[in-house]
Amino acid sequence: MTQPVSERSRSAVTGPMLLRSARCRSLGTLALCGAATALALLLDQPAQAHGIAHGGISAGFLHPISGVDHLLLLVGVGAAASAIASQLLLWALAGAIGGAVFGAMGGSLPAQELLAALAITALALLVLRSLRSRQRTQLGACAALVTAAVAVHALLHGLEAPADGSGALWWLGAFLASALVSGGSFLALRRLPMGCTRGLALLLALCGGLAALGPIGALLHG
Repeated sequence: MTQPVSERSRSAVTGPMLLRSARCRSLGTLALCGAATALALLLDQPAQAHGIAHGGISAGFLHPISGVDHLLLLVGVGAAASAIASQLLLWALAGAIGGAVFGAMGGSLPAQELLAALAITALALLVLRSLRSRQRTQLGACAALVTAAVAVHALLHGLEAPADGSGALWWLGAFLASALVSGGSFLALRRLPMGCTRGLALLLALCGGLAALGPIGALLHG
């Protein structure tokens, strides 16, 4: 017996929707598992995980993604760009350049390790606020926060970067890895339901808070 036309039409519509929903749930589960893994790694890392890096493009590429705090910040940038506006990726680039130059010249900030940890939480809270607010988020304020957050981490990169002839290749590798993580997070979250972005932002906020405990303890005992 052939199906009625209306039933066939309904099946043709609901089939792709169910497939897309299942795919979104799978990607969302993968993203949340990745964030949970990063949280476990963060808890296992020492409080002060930054030091002078080795040269070369491969070492530069691995540097932003081997440090869990840097990795979480890059994911947070992608989440913010996905939830608010893609232009935030350009502002993140501006912050990265400014912070890197400042750090490479020997600049530093008070409690910069603590600021780097709080930058993760700040981006996460920005994402949560934009998802919750019914009004259009002010792009200027969001851009300023993203730029500042990235600049703090880039400053640490500048302090850690090799100062010899391999420094240029190291910076190229670090830039490629940062662009890959932030851009990949942005594209992935654009295809996922908002609930996945919200859950990821909650995990990032928690990770940033936990990462801040180490520098706070160091300041109190310093």
